[in-house]
Amino acid sequence: MPVSIVIGSQWGDEGKGKIVDLLSPDVDIVARYQGGANAGHTICWDDEEFVLHLVPSGVFHDGVTCVIGNGVVLDPKAVIDEIQKIEDLGFPVEGRLKISHNAHLIMPYHKAIEAAQEASRAEASDDDAIGTTGRGIGPSYTDKFARTGIRVVDLLDRDVLRAKLTRSIEEKNAILKQIHGADQLDVDAIIEEYVAFDQQIDPYVTDTSEYLCNALDDGKRVLAEGAQGSLLDVDFGSYPFVTSSHPTAGGCCTGLGVPPTAVDRVIGIAKAYCTRVGNGPFPTELHDAAGERLRKVGAEFGATTGRPRRCGWLDLVALRYTSMINGFSELTITKMDVLSGLDELKVCTQYRYDGKTTRRFPSEAQTLERVEPLYETLPGWDEDITDARHISELPSEAQDYLDFISDYLRVPVGMVSIGPRRDQIIPLADTAPAA
Repeated sequence: MPVSIVIGSQWGDEGKGKIVDLLSPDVDIVARYQGGANAGHTICWDDEEFVLHLVPSGVFHDGVTCVIGNGVVLDPKAVIDEIQKIEDLGFPVEGRLKISHNAHLIMPYHKAIEAAQEASRAEASDDDAIGTTGRGIGPSYTDKFARTGIRVVDLLDRDVLRAKLTRSIEEKNAILKQIHGADQLDVDAIIEEYVAFDQQIDPYVTDTSEYLCNALDDGKRVLAEGAQGSLLDVDFGSYPFVTSSHPTAGGCCTGLGVPPTAVDRVIGIAKAYCTRVGNGPFPTELHDAAGERLRKVGAEFGATTGRPRRCGWLDLVALRYTSMINGFSELTITKMDVLSGLDELKVCTQYRYDGKTTRRFPSEAQTLERVEPLYETLPGWDEDITDARHISELPSEAQDYLDFISDYLRVPVGMVSIGPRRDQIIPLADTAPAA
């Protein structure tokens, strides 16, 4: 089991952090491969709860090395603050965290430009706003692919850093002033700030691709952690209402520098229903009491932003699509406990579009906004399932619900989460961790 990947198979917020945390004792390295501090992975144990934004979710286990790969865009202040908070809880980080020297940095102008762009879109029309987190993620990736970005390695040479930043800030100040009428940024202040950051993160910086490939050659086991969800992938998601990176399986190899031949397990994480944060099409979204109930019982508020999540029934058309593009070897279903108390459950199994029914998921937003979800109705259950630890302890209706999902997707369900804590998990396969 050289490389396993944990992937969000919906619009994010599926509970990936908990599953990575559960799998971490069985691996040597947990490596984050894309996204930035816009992610929020919540870990719960005993009476503790911690939301990780950049440091991989294996950090709370002794003997596990954590890697932030080259595919991540790094906010230095956010990662330093996070490291300090983790150490304040009694978990040492230095010597156990490695940051790619090729990771791109989020600069103050990325956040300023993103805020200005989003304000302009919202002013034009609420429907045009993407609903970003304001963390500067998109503009940082834009600079990366425009080949004008600042990388961690650039912090090592103050002259190189000054030259690159001077060019970038002149351009960004022009954009901020002429297009958005926003405040100008100070080159010298930013240089001094980031040189100070370099001194703090320098102990963690390394060639992580070299490190990971050497570890694989030595027989080490690597767990790759994605952020966001497959339906937010910049190529395969509901564009343009997507993130700026690749949360899908392909992003693991490019975001870490590991070969695809090393990957032999792809775990898709899906809620027992659907949620989405921000704008964009959402075929099964509920605007009634049922949707509000899912939000309230499921505590559906963003771990990073606190924004209320939009809620809806499980969409198997969308899940079939993400299983197809990622090649899921197994699924983990989370938040099954939230469905307890519902008399019946609706599951979308087809779309109707232009008078025809289909199981094809149209990722283009303009089409997805127009599909009509077609549902099958399954019986619900009343029992509280949060204390169940074996599949036989679940109501027959809950077992049937899991079987329906697995049969439709032709993918086995490996684990079921029935609460936020580590122990609230039901393993259904030999590869799943014991509760």
